[in-house]
Amino acid sequence: MSDVKIVFDHVHLVSKNPGAAAAWYVEKLGGEITVSGDVGGAPQIYVEFQGATLIIRGERPGEQAVDKPGLTWGTDHFGFHVADDLDGFCDQLKKKGVVFTKEPVDFSPQLRLAFIEGPDGVSIELLRKRP
Repeated sequence: MSDVKIVFDHVHLVSKNPGAAAAWYVEKLGGEITVSGDVGGAPQIYVEFQGATLIIRGERPGEQAVDKPGLTWGTDHFGFHVADDLDGFCDQLKKKGVVFTKEPVDFSPQLRLAFIEGPDGVSIELLRKRP
């Protein structure tokens, strides 16, 4: 393989209600909507997080998305690194009504994490790496 360097670009989510999902990521996690429009007959919204992008879109004509029934093959979750006080951030999210599927816990001496439920059953990890 050549010396090609790749950089992570985005996570693409399909949502029952893309506008509401995008608003959730803005309100709860502090993202910023940078682009919103129609692509292939469905709404598509870009939400930015300091170098990470979520693309949230609706069903396109002819598609039939189904609810995710728990653990499936493929993507299980995605994670956000919390730069400072993970527990304080989690307390703020609880006040905003965010549902926790795993409360903050020390996963290892170097890692504290929690899991929350995003729109459309998306599992989101919040983590704090320690030196």
